[in-house]
Amino acid sequence: MKTHYYLGWFNDFFPKNLSRALQEDIVDRKSLVMISSNPFLYEDDGATERSWLDQADIIFDEYYLINYRVQKEEAQVLIQNASTIFLLGGNTLNQNDFLMEYEMSDLIKKSKAVVMGASAGAINMSAKWLCSKSLGYKVEISSVYDGIGLDDFSVLSHFDLENNIALVQSELSPLSEQMNIYASNKDCAVRIKGDKIDILGNVYLISQSKIQKLDETL
Repeated sequence: MKTHYYLGWFNDFFPKNLSRALQEDIVDRKSLVMISSNPFLYEDDGATERSWLDQADIIFDEYYLINYRVQKEEAQVLIQNASTIFLLGGNTLNQNDFLMEYEMSDLIKKSKAVVMGASAGAINMSAKWLCSKSLGYKVEISSVYDGIGLDDFSVLSHFDLENNIALVQSELSPLSEQMNIYASNKDCAVRIKGDKIDILGNVYLISQSKIQKLDETL
């Protein structure tokens, strides 16, 4: 059964109900493979995300970080053998380029591991995402990028929705005509387990240009 977690960002640690769900879902804890969003950055990359798991008492036998210190072929083997894959937060565009350069996306899609992503990582897990100046990217022209496509929807993660609802709805309206978009701020999560979708925190669904707040189920 596929299990995917699309996370926002957590200033402290995972809420208890999220920790409980992760403890139940992550049964195999042989290896955690983290994929950098800043692959040239080697110091402390992934330390925050790993601390969330440590605090939730989810401890793995082995930890690996895929960045440019890791050769492409080695990175692919790590993904194939991973118990859990965690796409780290940071620079969405850099991570997207890195995923393509190292040809990791198809391997992640085929993996039976639990796949998690925080902020940029969650965005890149989705089918498509909008790169726009209004959404915080340093670009002049808006573009729609392909993500890994673990699930057939788009994600906007870790964005100040509460103060920008109208802007977000307007920006994402064209894409929402093609697929559902799950938009969230910090301390939020969307869990896909099989065909079931669970919601934690303030998560909004944008579909057919309409926006609605979803009820928490996690």
